[in-house]
Amino acid sequence: MNYIHNFLIYCAGSNFSLIRKSPSEISKHVGIGGVIFFTGLLAALSSGYAFYTIFDSTLFACIFGFIWGLMIFNLDRFIVASMRKSGGMFRQFFMALPRIILATVLGIVISKPLELKIFEKEIDKQLNVIINRNKAKLQKEIKTRYDEQGQYYNKERDSIYGTEKRMIAELNQATLDLEKEIVGTSTETTTGKIGYGSNAKRKEEIKKLKQMAYNNFIKENKAKLDSLDLMIKNENLQFEQELKNTDPLEDKYNGFAARMQALQELGAEYKILGIASLFLSFLFILIEMSPVLVKLIMPKGPYDHLLELHEYQFKWKNDEDTQIKSSISYAKVDMLKDEIEYLTKKNKDRKGLQ
Repeated sequence: MNYIHNFLIYCAGSNFSLIRKSPSEISKHVGIGGVIFFTGLLAALSSGYAFYTIFDSTLFACIFGFIWGLMIFNLDRFIVASMRKSGGMFRQFFMALPRIILATVLGIVISKPLELKIFEKEIDKQLNVIINRNKAKLQKEIKTRYDEQGQYYNKERDSIYGTEKRMIAELNQATLDLEKEIVGTSTETTTGKIGYGSNAKRKEEIKKLKQMAYNNFIKENKAKLDSLDLMIKNENLQFEQELKNTDPLEDKYNGFAARMQALQELGAEYKILGIASLFLSFLFILIEMSPVLVKLIMPKGPYDHLLELHEYQFKWKNDEDTQIKSSISYAKVDMLKDEIEYLTKKNKDRKGLQ
């Protein structure tokens, strides 16, 4: 065996002393070790990309990717090394079922970041759609909030402008009635006599009162209107500023969760992409499960018999040591009992002599 074989056998979690006694099993365990090694390598690459989307740092992505890949490698190695070829096929399957479930979960975890990298171009395009949609939704929510806040100011201002418009209309009507009264135009409110008579004088007084009321109203509400206009202007400026502040935050919506959302939406919109994503997930799940499945379906070989014999001998030796220790303990107890009886009898004989 060369260094590569030794390394892959170590990856498989096999016992070197036992594998040397069964050379026909070397290629089998080398294959299992290769699958475990490359599964850990895929996990490192996958998690490295995932951590890069989180931290935007190559150094952090490499460090955490290496740690994650090493953890997956060690976990797969432990899963395969802990499996035993004992009992029937169904018993072995039920013993391996928890390991298969764990391998399935790990396969899903490994596959998702790699899927995001494979469909990166399509995801980037969909992210722009999501970002624009989120912007429109957020802008609508902000506008609704500011509309509710500015509703009181607008209502007050509209009320003042409405009253001003009504007073201007009344003043214009009084001016028109005065002119008709002077020129002798006959209407329901004029006499039809030409000249400045008593009716014309009364209508002029009405016009002066309307003008005075209008002037007083404008004077009293000018400060209030200016204050309302300033408040509405400030509300509009705050609204525009908040929209500007939200744009950079929405543009940064391109993290891991956002890409997962984009991939999900693409799969729902384009069936072929959804099928491709599903098959990729199955592929990585099978790759992750392959060491367990290979160990499960391959027949029991010389290595398994040697391993079973080795564990049996170790257990028998421990049981034998335990029995020997128990026998020694029982012998010591019997000796103590005999000594106690001897001392008790000797003490009684001494009392009898006295």
